[in-house]
Amino acid sequence: MTDTATRIKAEIDSSPVTVFMKGTAVFPQCGFSARVVQILSHLNVPFKSVNVLEDAEIREGIKAYSNWPTIPQVYVNGEFVGGCDIVSEMFQEGELQKLMEDQGVTAKV
Repeated sequence: MTDTATRIKAEIDSSPVTVFMKGTAVFPQCGFSARVVQILSHLNVPFKSVNVLEDAEIREGIKAYSNWPTIPQVYVNGEFVGGCDIVSEMFQEGELQKLMEDQGVTAKV
């Protein structure tokens, strides 16, 4: 595993839900990242955000790590879930909520 892949894995392993995104949860820097933050916030799911704009190695490395070409990327308990389109569709179908429940990720009270 490369140093970058090791760093990415450490980020993913440090939280039940991790979002690699452009910007931060408080200040998303693209509409797709903002949409994912909006969905997770609506579900009251606690998550960690990793701003790929702060680190070019992470920005390119996450694409290779997941074999997924776009950002944002959502991970739940270490597993890649998808990007904005997949997360949005799962949310609309009620599948994202079920995934969170099945993975033991509980909403903030």
